[in-house]
Amino acid sequence: MKSHQGNEFPKANRKKVIAMKKSEQENIITVSHLNKEFVKDGTSFQVLKDIDLSVKKGEFVTIVGHSGCGKSTLLKIICGLVSYQDGGVSRNGHAVSGPDAQCGMVFQDHRLLPWLKIKDNIGFGIRNMTKAEREEHIARHLELVGLKGFENAYPSQLSGGMSQRVAIARGLAGNPSILLLDEPFGALDALTRIQMQKEILRIQREEKVTMVMVTHDIDEAIYLGERIVIMSARPGEIQEIITTDKYSRMNRGSSGFAAYKKKIYEHFFQDSAEFLQEAEYMI
Repeated sequence: MKSHQGNEFPKANRKKVIAMKKSEQENIITVSHLNKEFVKDGTSFQVLKDIDLSVKKGEFVTIVGHSGCGKSTLLKIICGLVSYQDGGVSRNGHAVSGPDAQCGMVFQDHRLLPWLKIKDNIGFGIRNMTKAEREEHIARHLELVGLKGFENAYPSQLSGGMSQRVAIARGLAGNPSILLLDEPFGALDALTRIQMQKEILRIQREEKVTMVMVTHDIDEAIYLGERIVIMSARPGEIQEIITTDKYSRMNRGSSGFAAYKKKIYEHFFQDSAEFLQEAEYMI
């Protein structure tokens, strides 16, 4: 039997190693065996348990789960806003040690500064640009989110949907490779929400940004998600990751869309046969 020393591998193994390295390079976000605990009144409770998740460059991933299961905490850890107990989190191949310009975040509450004009809200965190470059950069992002001509307006003069567009523009203004979205359309009416879902897909396509979104809206999770991460109740664990096909997820009346919806409902209401029958009727 031949032995293989140093960097020598059988041909089949070499191919496997090369494929693994290529896969690692494609992963712009990697979460490995992540655990997170919070301490309240001297008592610790686990929020996230053994989370393993990889997101490829250019992918749109959605996350669904019960309230309090740690979805938003997971996004904040990936962004570098919240620490964790053990495991590993990396972006672009580097361990996350804090927030940086390569990772933007949009929250459910737009968090615009009411005393600043829209153009100044978008440009608030922009650094290392001349005045002319900054103005051009802001104008491009206003046009990107469909708000050209509103640069001198104040947040109080905008609708909820327009305010979220500004928040998205601000999240993209630093030219991040990753944009994390924590229920950004949760406070919008149904029609505006559907329009914003279409807009965020257009923006992702034009900007070539990797996006990860937390949502409680199952239809939204299906429509946007190339993969849908389903999390358990606290402590949040990943129960399943569903890979969708483009035709089914983008056609809300298709049998494929209905099948995805039923599958997700089964995770949340698996003890209620009556509810599942109602869900099947609804979809």
